[in-house]
Amino acid sequence: MGENIRLSLKGIFSHKMRSFLTMLGIIIGIASIIAIVSTIQGTNRQIEKNLIGAGDNLVKVTLYQDGYTYYMDNGLPNGVPVIEDSTKEQLASIDHCEGVSVFRQRESYNMVYHLNTSMSGGYIRGIESDYLQTAGLMVKSGRGISDEDNRQLRQVALLDENTAQALFDGENPVGKTIEIQSIPFTVIGTVVAKEEFEPNIETMDDYYMYHQDNGGAVYIPTEMWPLIYQYDEPQSVILQADNTANMTSVGKQASDILNMSVSNENVKYQAQDLMEQAKQIQQLSQSTNTMLIWIAAISLLVGGIGVMNIMLVTVTERTREIGLKKAIGARKKTIMMQFLTEAVVLTSLGGLLGVLTGLILAKMISLLNGTPVAISIPASIFSVLFSMLIGIVFGLIPSWKAANLDPIEALRHE
Repeated sequence: MGENIRLSLKGIFSHKMRSFLTMLGIIIGIASIIAIVSTIQGTNRQIEKNLIGAGDNLVKVTLYQDGYTYYMDNGLPNGVPVIEDSTKEQLASIDHCEGVSVFRQRESYNMVYHLNTSMSGGYIRGIESDYLQTAGLMVKSGRGISDEDNRQLRQVALLDENTAQALFDGENPVGKTIEIQSIPFTVIGTVVAKEEFEPNIETMDDYYMYHQDNGGAVYIPTEMWPLIYQYDEPQSVILQADNTANMTSVGKQASDILNMSVSNENVKYQAQDLMEQAKQIQQLSQSTNTMLIWIAAISLLVGGIGVMNIMLVTVTERTREIGLKKAIGARKKTIMMQFLTEAVVLTSLGGLLGVLTGLILAKMISLLNGTPVAISIPASIFSVLFSMLIGIVFGLIPSWKAANLDPIEALRHE
C-alpha cells in the first residue's frame, strides 16, 4: 500500500496542471459544502442566541387567552388562583430545572416618575428575593430585594440600567425616591444582567423582536403589588433549565403543573417556547440551504466523472507499463490496487484542498456581509472521507480496465 501511494503521488506531481484541473471539480464541490454547512451552523447558533439569550436558559410561563398573552389591565381572570408555596415546590422539582421564581408584571406607560421625568415604557415587576438569581441578574449598586422587604411591606424598588439612565441621567439613583402610580418608593439598588448579550440586528423586524423588552424595568417587593394594582393578582413564573435543549421540556411540565389549579377553560398557563421558535426558523433556513448543498453535490459528481476520465487516459498512456508488469508476474489485484490507489489519492488531495478552501470561503463570507459562521469538524472529516469514496467509485472502471489488459496486446501498444 505504501508503495502504491508513493507511485500515485509521483504520477500526480509529474502532471501537476492535469492533476489540479482534475481535482478542481472535487475542490469546488467540497469547498461549497463546507462553506454552506459552516454558514448554516453559524446562523442557527445566532438564531438560537438571539431568541433565547446569552445562555441563561430561562423559560417564562405566563397566562394566555386565545393564543395571546393575558393582560391584567383587562381585569383579573376568573378561576386562576395565586401560586402557592406548595406549587412552587412542585415546579422546583421538575427534571432539569435549576431554579424557579414567581413574579407579577405589568407594562408601564408613564407610570413611573422621578420629579418631572417619566419612564416612557417598560415593565413593573413584583418579585421575591430569589428572582434576581433565577433571572440571571445581579446587583450593580445598592442591594437587592429581600424576604424582609416583603414581610415588612417596604416601599422599596430596584431599577435596571435603562430605567436608571432614563430617570436619573447618569446620577446614582440609590437612596432617591421614585413614584409608581403616584406612590413613593425608595430606590435601594440597580441591577444588570450577569452576562452581557447583544443580538445580531440586521432588519427593523429584528430590532422590534429583540428590543421589545428593553424599555426598562422597575422591581418592587411582590407583597407591595396590591398597593399599586390589585389583590390576589395571578403571577407568572420563570424557570432556569440546566441547558438549552431542555427548555421546552421544562416549560411544558411547568405549564401542566400550573394549569392543574386553573378552572377557567379560556385562560391557561403557557410557556414562551423560544426554543421551538428557534427550531422552526432554523428548519426554514436549513431547507433552503439543503438545496444549495445538493447543487454543490452535483459539482462533486462532475468532479468524479473528471477523475474517471483522466484515469482512463492514464491507463491508455501506461498500457506498455501495465503489460510489462503483467509479463513479469504482476497479478490483476496488484494492478487494480495501484490505479485505484492513485484515484483515491487524487480525490483525497482534492478533498483536503476543498476543506481548506471552504473554510477560507466561509470566513470571507462572514467578513463581507456579517453572516456568522461556525466551523464544523465532523463535516470537514466527512467531506474528506466522501472524497475518498468518490475516488473508489469513479476509479473502479479505469482500475478494472487496467487489471484486465492482455499483456501481449499491451506490450505491442505504441
